Amino acid sequence: MGMDNQFWLGLLEIIGVNIVLSGDNAVVIAMAARSLAPHQQRSAIILGSGAAIILRVILTTVAASVLTLPYLKMAGALLLLWIGIELLVPATPKEDSAKKSSGNLIAAVRIIIVADFIMSLDNVIAVAGAAHGNLVLLILGLAISIPLIIFGSTAILKLMDRFPGIIKLGAGLLGYVAGEMLLGEPILQEYMYSPIARATIPWVCAALVLSFGAWMAKKSDAQ
Repeated sequence: MGMDNQFWLGLLEIIGVNIVLSGDNAVVIAMAARSLAPHQQRSAIILGSGAAIILRVILTTVAASVLTLPYLKMAGALLLLWIGIELLVPATPKEDSAKKSSGNLIAAVRIIIVADFIMSLDNVIAVAGAAHGNLVLLILGLAISIPLIIFGSTAILKLMDRFPGIIKLGAGLLGYVAGEMLLGEPILQEYMYSPIARATIPWVCAALVLSFGAWMAKKSDAQ
């Protein structure tokens, strides 16, 4: 009976951790899907979320060794900055319509998987701790989280359609998360000890995403 209680408590803990930590993931999923045709948006959200959760399971099982690799968080932060900038640029491809739709869906799913993988680097420690080494519990908890993430992404997507300004807030959030990742990079710790640096770097990264994204969007419109 004690083992059953421990299992169900662990399952609830994993689901709760994912709900709390997946808010930024839901934002990037919605942003990646927003430029797709309405009939493709749900496919991108479901495919991207499902693949991202599978990658998160794999990452969590090897969290102890993976998260100690030098430069991993730095590389992830730089990639996340680029994704945030890219998501602010309107897609204006001039290819054949069917080819364009297929390419956009694949590109959106790829962005969702890569961004979720990067943003999960910090989350996996909490999830791994809640699973207590139980792989079945881990997979079950993350699987149950999929519809919750899909629901959150769909809700944010509808809000973005109604209030376009949310798109900039989402891009800024990705920049902020990238800045927090940089602060966690072991190689940079000796340069990041200053309270001022730790307080300002995430905001500087958010500003970089918004400014470069606006510049690239304007450049794209001019072409």
